[in-house]
Parts: sequence; structure tokens; C-alpha cells
Amino acid sequence: MFAKIKSPTFIDTLIFELNDTTASSLKAVLKDDKGMVCSKFETEVVPAQRSFCWKGLNDLPYGVYTLELSGGKEEQQMRLIKRI
Repeated sequence: MFAKIKSPTFIDTLIFELNDTTASSLKAVLKDDKGMVCSKFETEVVPAQRSFCWKGLNDLPYGVYTLELSGGKEEQQMRLIKRI
């Protein structure tokens, strides 16, 4: 599972696309710069689904975050920035 974020900066929504959707579920965790979990997103993956939209992030404080994606046995981390 390799994911691509539409933009490394976000305001209230994260949109990401998976290149390989062999996993049956997707779990995403957003952590702040201190490693604290700020938000979680879990969904079942439909075989043809490649794009996912994570809404409701407007209440998070501005700053640097780490997005941890996992699906099946694969994991990926990305650095993101929450902006105004």
C-alpha cells in the first residue's frame, strides 16, 4: 500500500489516494509533533476504491503532524502541516 496525499498541507480535510488496494481495511492515525494521537480514521476498503477523504480536522491546532497509514501488513508515515 503506497499512499499519495493530494497536498502536504491541510485545513480541515485530508484527501489521499492508494496505489494498491489489496488490504480490506485502512487505518489512519494523525499524531502531533509530540507523538500524541490527535485523530483516527478507519474504513473498509472496497476493491475499486482508491481515493479517501478524511473530514472533520478543523478543530486541530495549527502545526506539524505525522500521518500513519496502515492496511494489512503494510504501513506508511508522512509529515503534514495544518494551516489556516
